[in-house]
Amino acid sequence: MKFITYTDGGARGNPGPAAIGVVVKDAASGTNIEAFGRYIGETTNNQAEYQALVAALETAIKHGATEVACFLDSELIVKQMHREYRVRDVNLQPHFLKIWNMAASLKKCTFTHIPREKNKEADAQVNKALDAQR
Repeated sequence: MKFITYTDGGARGNPGPAAIGVVVKDAASGTNIEAFGRYIGETTNNQAEYQALVAALETAIKHGATEVACFLDSELIVKQMHREYRVRDVNLQPHFLKIWNMAASLKKCTFTHIPREKNKEADAQVNKALDAQR
C-alpha cells in the first residue's frame, strides 16, 4: 500500500512548548487515513520536526504501508535523510536512526522538502495541539 505523509513540528520558543502535526493520506485516493497533532513538551523545533516524521512513519506502517512518500517543510531533515548533511546534534541522532530503519523496512520511502504554504494541514495540527495546552 502506498501512503503520503505530511509532517510538521513546532516549538514556541526554541526550545519551548512543542507539538507535532501528522497527516497520512492514501496515495491512490488522496483521502486522509489519519491526521493528528500531539503536544510533546518542551523541546526544540528540530526535535519536534523529527518526532513528527517518526510518528508519521509509525502510523503509515501501522496501516500496512509498503511505500511512503514523506513531505515536510524541514529542509534540514530532508538533507540529513538524503545524507547531504550529517546529523551532528546528538539529540537528533536517535530519531534519524529510527527513521532510517523504518524507511529501510519499506519497499520505497522518499523524503521531499516542500514550502511551508504546501504543508498547511500538518501545521494546523501543530497549532491546534499547542493551543490546547494553554
